[in-house]
Amino acid sequence: MIRSRTFTVKEGGVRLDAALLLHFPTSTRAFVREAVESGGVLVDGRRAAKGLKLRGGETIDVRSLAEASDNTVAPDPSVDAPCVFEDESLLAYDKPAGMPVQPLKRSELGTLMNGVVVRHPECIPLGDRPLLAGAVHRIDADTSGLVLVARTAEAFECLRGQFAAQTVEKTYLALVEGTVAVGGTLENDLVHDPTLPFCRMIDVHHNRLTRAQCEGLKPLHAVTNFRPVEFISTETEEQTLLEVTIFTGVTHQIRAQLAIAGMHIVNDRLYGAFAVENMTGHRLHALAAKFRHPVSGEQMDVRTPYPRWAAAFGRR
Repeated sequence: MIRSRTFTVKEGGVRLDAALLLHFPTSTRAFVREAVESGGVLVDGRRAAKGLKLRGGETIDVRSLAEASDNTVAPDPSVDAPCVFEDESLLAYDKPAGMPVQPLKRSELGTLMNGVVVRHPECIPLGDRPLLAGAVHRIDADTSGLVLVARTAEAFECLRGQFAAQTVEKTYLALVEGTVAVGGTLENDLVHDPTLPFCRMIDVHHNRLTRAQCEGLKPLHAVTNFRPVEFISTETEEQTLLEVTIFTGVTHQIRAQLAIAGMHIVNDRLYGAFAVENMTGHRLHALAAKFRHPVSGEQMDVRTPYPRWAAAFGRR
């Protein structure tokens, strides 16, 4: 963290944010923007916009400016997710629904990784991107269940390699609307819908996009296997509990592919499911993963308990 530093701009015609990065190359554009907007940087004693064009001769007072090395996950002792497996190189957690896996910025709290680093600070510097803190993969915030976390750099590289090679078998439970009588395999080339300001995945071959809108999109091939395991029927609705297995890991893969096939996950309104009164989130749970242990090479099968909503199917 850069604190209480002052310098004078010698030449004019340079934007304030560019001048700060030139003088403090260990910072980042995001941190410069954050510091200027929060009043951590003053120009001749006054707050200024990051895009201010300097004339030359101004005195820049830097009260506080974060550096790239400060971009780490902040410990949050209030986060408490059950740990279902632990050894010297690997952790596995049962993440609650509604909790993000990792923060999007260093000031964010309440995510799984904020809680992990309280008990395992060795995870803080791990990962190939800032704020991963050893998380080997991610699941959606409203999806509950298994998240694997590495405790060493070697374990992280090994596990990420297995995910990249699509050798990790991931099993989910999905509660869907209606009756699904038989299982099957779904294959789609998924892309982010470019017409929406938020993330929603669509099949690049079956949509209402124009040819121009499709240009530049990079589809990701997703394969999802599913089989029905339980049914529930009331006077007003029918639901099916599916066991879903995937090796690929495309964003929203299971949610999108099941919806495209007409099997909407209960309360997943982003993908067309009916809204359920007094229900938050959707009914998708990451149940288990099979992979090689990053040190011993032993075949692992790490599992979480069934979620509470599966109790209606006699599964606990």
